[in-house]
Amino acid sequence: MAFIQAQIPVAKVEAFTRLKDALAQTLSPAQVEKFLQVADGTGLRIRDFEGLLGKSVFDKVVAPQGGAQSLYQQLPASDQGQIREFYLSQIEEVAPTLRGKYRKLYQYS
Repeated sequence: MAFIQAQIPVAKVEAFTRLKDALAQTLSPAQVEKFLQVADGTGLRIRDFEGLLGKSVFDKVVAPQGGAQSLYQQLPASDQGQIREFYLSQIEEVAPTLRGKYRKLYQYS
C-alpha cells in the first residue's frame, strides 16, 4: 500500500496563495541564485524558514505585496505547516551545481 498524504484544506486562501507564489518565484531557476546569495549573508541555514523570514530574505528577492513574514503570520498553523513543507520540498530541488556552490547553507548544524 502506497503512502498517500492527507489533503488539508487551506483556511486563508488569498494570503496562502500570495506567499506560495512568492516562494515559487524566489526559488525559480531565474531567481534562486540571488536567493542563495542573500540567504548566505544571514549566517542562517537554508532549512531555517522562519529565521529567513525574520531576516526578510524573501522580500529582498521577490517582494510579495504585504511582505512574506506578514503573510506567513496571517496564516493559521495548518497553513503555515503547508507553506513550510512547500518551501522545504522546493529547496531540495535546487540544481546540484548551486547546492554544491552554497553547500555551507545546506549543511546540518
